[in-house]
Amino acid sequence: MSPAVPEPSRRVVSGMRPTGPLHLGHWVGVLQNWVALQKQHDCYFFAADWHALTTHYESPGALSDLTREMACEWLAVGVDPERATLFVQSGVPEHAELHLLLSMITPLGWLERVPTYKEQQEALADRDLSTYGFLGYPVLMTADVLAYRAHLVPVGQDQVAHLEVTREIARRFNFLYGRGPAFDQLLAQARNRSLPALRQEWDRLVKDYRESGTASSWDAIESMLGQMPGLTPEERGALGAEARGTGRGILPEPQPLLTPGARLPGTDGRKMSKSYGNSIGLRDPEPVVREKIRTMVTDPARVRRSDPGEPGRCPVWKYHETFSPAATREWVQAGCRSAGIGCLDCKEHLLAHLGEALGPVRERIEHWHNHPRDVDEILRNGCMKAEREARGTLSDVRSAVGLARRG
Repeated sequence: MSPAVPEPSRRVVSGMRPTGPLHLGHWVGVLQNWVALQKQHDCYFFAADWHALTTHYESPGALSDLTREMACEWLAVGVDPERATLFVQSGVPEHAELHLLLSMITPLGWLERVPTYKEQQEALADRDLSTYGFLGYPVLMTADVLAYRAHLVPVGQDQVAHLEVTREIARRFNFLYGRGPAFDQLLAQARNRSLPALRQEWDRLVKDYRESGTASSWDAIESMLGQMPGLTPEERGALGAEARGTGRGILPEPQPLLTPGARLPGTDGRKMSKSYGNSIGLRDPEPVVREKIRTMVTDPARVRRSDPGEPGRCPVWKYHETFSPAATREWVQAGCRSAGIGCLDCKEHLLAHLGEALGPVRERIEHWHNHPRDVDEILRNGCMKAEREARGTLSDVRSAVGLARRG
């Protein structure tokens, strides 16, 4: 039996906003995935300080200090600068230039329909988010990804819509600047043969799809393509490419890499978030972690100590699934369902295992915090490497849109 062929290394790009200390949700939901990805792929991980300004422009705080401290936390949990490129977004000006160029071709409708646009405006109602920076967040994210011609982008389910905007912008750029004479000739031939009688309806459908990007609008285009007689498969493909906004691949379309693993809830059972005040920080000292866990909500069915419960309904169980060994998890399941243990008994066992995991992390964070020059050097070297890579992409993009190549 021949050995399995390993999956080839691919370019992965991901970032985090430096808005304050990281919590267990960041560690379990993002950073553990980064640590795994860096062992197999060519990873670029960046501190998204410009993104932080899209929602915190009025009170940015010391962004440079926050960025360094976040890097300390990355290093403490195992993100390795020898395996991955760690850098700061604002340290690579090519991100800003590519953002500007891509903003020239991005329809407003694409940005306004991103689900998190209105959701975050409602969630952060105390801040004035009626700015281009906030509306254009997906374009900046697109620049972050396309600057490195990423193959894969790790995202949660709630970020897939953002990445689809990235893919649409790449398609539109390739359509506008990447078709070439052969493609244009084939497209003109297809339009002349099939569209004279249908031109008005076709243009309406294409306009609707480009503005809405919905599956139903694309279905209508495919239906019309099926009704056009006499087209060769190549001509039909050219018309479809025109409608979709694709062409020669100057900028590749990155694929989503859904983040594995369950999301840790906050101490109140909701999504863990610093803004909710329900998070457990990587830097929290042991007494603080103990108090947060001891007061954490549990299965609402366990009103009294003698009431049986169901671990699947209890936020604490998610922590056991992440931090406790199999023997403890079996003990919790049996004891909870039979009311043989109380919630405080369950939490005490969790605290022991959580302490084993967090203790070394806190020590390593303190080490890096006490060596700021080493952290700055890691980020500086990462910025230099990232800039070299992004400069090649910008050179191609500037040439495609008719701008002179920079020296």
